[in-house]
Amino acid sequence: MTDSSNQIAENQASDTRMTGAEIVLRALKDNGVEHIFGYPGGAVLPIYDEIFQQEDIQHILVRHEQGAGHAAEGYARSTGKVGVMLVTSGPGATNAVTPLQDALMDSIPLVCLTGQVPTTLIGSDAFQECDTVGITRPCTKHNWLVKDVNELAGIIHEAFRIAQSGRPGPVVVDIPKDIQFATGTYTPRPAEPVKSSYHPKTQGDITAIEAAVDLMANARRPILYTGGGVINSGPQATRLLRELVELTDFPITSTLMGLGAYPASGKNWLGMLGMHGSYEANMAMHDCDVMICVGARFDDRITGRLNAFSPNSRKVHIDIDPSSINKNVHVDIPIIGDVASVLGDMVRLWRALPKTPAKAQTEEWRSEISHWRARKSFSYKQSNDVIMPQYALERLNALSKGRKTFITTEVGQHQMWAAQFIEFEEPNRWMTSGGLGTMGYGLPAAIGVQVAHPDALVIDVAGDASIQMCIQEMSCAIQHNLPVKIFILNNQYMGMVRQWQQLLHGNRLSNSYTEAMPDFVKLAEAYGALGMYCDDPKELDGKIEEMIAVKKPVIFDCRVANLANCFPMIPSGKAHNEMLLPDEATDEVVATAIDAKGRQLV
Repeated sequence: MTDSSNQIAENQASDTRMTGAEIVLRALKDNGVEHIFGYPGGAVLPIYDEIFQQEDIQHILVRHEQGAGHAAEGYARSTGKVGVMLVTSGPGATNAVTPLQDALMDSIPLVCLTGQVPTTLIGSDAFQECDTVGITRPCTKHNWLVKDVNELAGIIHEAFRIAQSGRPGPVVVDIPKDIQFATGTYTPRPAEPVKSSYHPKTQGDITAIEAAVDLMANARRPILYTGGGVINSGPQATRLLRELVELTDFPITSTLMGLGAYPASGKNWLGMLGMHGSYEANMAMHDCDVMICVGARFDDRITGRLNAFSPNSRKVHIDIDPSSINKNVHVDIPIIGDVASVLGDMVRLWRALPKTPAKAQTEEWRSEISHWRARKSFSYKQSNDVIMPQYALERLNALSKGRKTFITTEVGQHQMWAAQFIEFEEPNRWMTSGGLGTMGYGLPAAIGVQVAHPDALVIDVAGDASIQMCIQEMSCAIQHNLPVKIFILNNQYMGMVRQWQQLLHGNRLSNSYTEAMPDFVKLAEAYGALGMYCDDPKELDGKIEEMIAVKKPVIFDCRVANLANCFPMIPSGKAHNEMLLPDEATDEVVATAIDAKGRQLV
């Protein structure tokens, strides 16, 4: 070997020899990472030192590890990429548990890197030590404790593959501090997946798909029930779903997580279904004869009372997660596979039918749906004296249309009203905590969305109680010049808690009234943001337009009717056809709302 050949070989070897901390940054870059959400601590300082010495990946400093996780979720949900969070050992890792569980339930791809005490101290109750792998095993798809620096790169590559393939979800890589300091060999990201026990099935069984299409072709009262799996599958799945609706002319509804997969302006759209879904969607689900479930999981907020759920239908379930099949509801035709792949086969087979089903076959069904739609189940009593929360969101929707708008929410009444009154025409524009129902989700999620889409209008629809869960992330928004808008429907109650107490607990409002509310305008100003206030319906449009126009973070304190309830509502333990509608609730329910605080009753 010549001297020059030796030199090349030495240079190549030196290119793959690096510290564990350097390996982390190289692996992140090779997996396409551009942003990390994190908070430093002793057990991850070597990684933070490497972050300081490079410019390819931007670190977003949050103010709490929970905020890092929700920001990574918002980033992932709005882009389709994997969100990345970096936290230290002990409390850093335990604070990450809530967003990890949130991401697991909502199928959001996250890679969480955690620091750990040196391997020699593991098990000794060292400072800021915890069993991260044990704690996070139930709330992740998979997790690793790295014991050899030479395995670190391969583990990170595999973490990204597992997080985003199959049913997406969170993973954890726990990295002891001595591994970060140790020198090892960097393994490049493989072109093909390494041999692994995790090989999710993406192609659906063609025989089952043919049976499903045959069932659909003979349906008299069909419905498409869609969920977040359509959006997770990617743009092709959304396109194919819309094509299938166009071909079949079937009515379509969606879970909270699936909003935007089919446009709200589409003629076949029934609105969201479930506990606070539309009357027409829930009645159609109850009375259908063929139900095609696409990328949803029959959770309790959708099914209501299980033994009364869609009693006369035959059910098709398309899902990439085998464990979701027949978990809650028995189905007639299970199809395990990626939504885009299965929908592609369905569209092809439908087009190949020897005779397209006549529209007269479902004419009576469409007429019945029109009758249900005429009930206008999202209607509410308007007021000239107080801002109704529904009206506030109608105006927010109208004034933000035509823009590149992303909506996040906290959790509660405002979340349900946002799902009812904000119209989504595209996927990946709606970020909310569905399965776990995590208060405090919306603000950090909005930050993650704004990082990914710096020129977009990003609005967190919040409640006055929920926004205070992670309000410290306003500091993050200010530091990183992220002009998120926090639109608070301020009724000075924990609204959904109060509503349930009123309807189910004799109006005994135990600890749901928040008596020490901050002045949100002054709070915004304390952070360096713009604070706005409105309690007059006549001034609302102008102030919303002002909020949208401002190029800095805004907290908008929108004072709404204190005791407005969110209808329609399927009471706990009831079936879909036992919904409580606004007009039916006026006398028997609202009249019982005696306000001991002397608050405004609407």
